[in-house]
Amino acid sequence: MNPVLQDRRLIIFDWDGTLMDSIPTICRCLAHAFAYAGLADRGEEQYKEIIGLGLGDALAVLAPDADENLRSRILEGYRNCFFATPAVDMPLFPGVEQTVIALAEAGFQIAVATGKARRGLDKVLRENPHLAACISASRCADETRSKPDPLMLEQLLDHYALAPEAAVMVGDTVHDMEMAVAAGVLPLGVLCGVHDTQRLTKAGAALCLPDPRFLLREVL
Repeated sequence: MNPVLQDRRLIIFDWDGTLMDSIPTICRCLAHAFAYAGLADRGEEQYKEIIGLGLGDALAVLAPDADENLRSRILEGYRNCFFATPAVDMPLFPGVEQTVIALAEAGFQIAVATGKARRGLDKVLRENPHLAACISASRCADETRSKPDPLMLEQLLDHYALAPEAAVMVGDTVHDMEMAVAAGVLPLGVLCGVHDTQRLTKAGAALCLPDPRFLLREVL
């Protein structure tokens, strides 16, 4: 076991770009949403930068001048696109399901902290029942505060009655790392999603792994 991970009992995963290869779908749905609202495409790079945030916070970045009606139109377009997307277009990263199952069988508690809305997370959990069976708690951006605010992690720690020192946050964005730092949880980056080693490390990552599969050899 990697010494920095010793005594960690709770592994909290981000979802998009960490467990699921959904970044292309999210970018496509955002492009559709802006077209649906009659706005110019913001481009893939801008869309990637807000992945991990709740949709409300994302729109504050992507469309800061939009009024309530326009924001509602963008959100409607995004949701229409996302919920029409078949499961085959949002696969789990290779080996993720087996990795999470192995971690759960080894005695780790598994949770999810995501910028998705609850309805969106429930959709992808239904589509991945074996992975979903390992997850004992989750928090979504529409039922707490969006990353990088630490409330999401604080609520999960309260749920398990654990101190921050007992948990690891695994994510692919600086939003995940900054949230973990703010909550006193160990930040661990994965490089299969949005941000690279340099950005994740600068945001506080104690360790960066190529993808979640490499977590097994670090904790077992």
